[in-house]
Amino acid sequence: MSFSNAWYVLYVKSRSEKKVADSLEEISLKSFLPLVRTVREWSDRKKTILKPLFPSYVFVNINTQSEFHRALSVNGACGYIRFGIEYAQVSDNEIKQIQYLVGDENITDIETNVHLPKVGELRKITYGPLSGLECEILETSNLNKIIVRIDSLRQNIKATVPAHAFNVC
Repeated sequence: MSFSNAWYVLYVKSRSEKKVADSLEEISLKSFLPLVRTVREWSDRKKTILKPLFPSYVFVNINTQSEFHRALSVNGACGYIRFGIEYAQVSDNEIKQIQYLVGDENITDIETNVHLPKVGELRKITYGPLSGLECEILETSNLNKIIVRIDSLRQNIKATVPAHAFNVC
């Protein structure tokens, strides 16, 4: 197994994502925990909170076999995600795409699912920070719903993109 600068998906205990990501950084392992803003509503108030885009997942950049095992030693880490006998690896490009999605204030309503898109037109975004992303159009209005497929995770990300920032080929 080659560990040359690869992103692996660490499965962690429920609601331990932030703690695990911080612990990985403390032991000098580069990690990425994509967080999205969501509004929680109670009978007396509303509050905007950050929650993990992929619950129970933390991405960790591994360069050596030693780092691979050290990441597992962090309190709250359960194991690496596998598909069959292969460990799930996420490309640098996919990590950058996720970072663009969660980092852009104009993109809202971000959520994930594991179902493949069944309807709509497949397009490629050719303008703005999401340039190069392949997506499926869900809705067209002032705001455009898109689905971005992250193949290595077998997950979809759904988001609302402002019409002026969405230029497809």
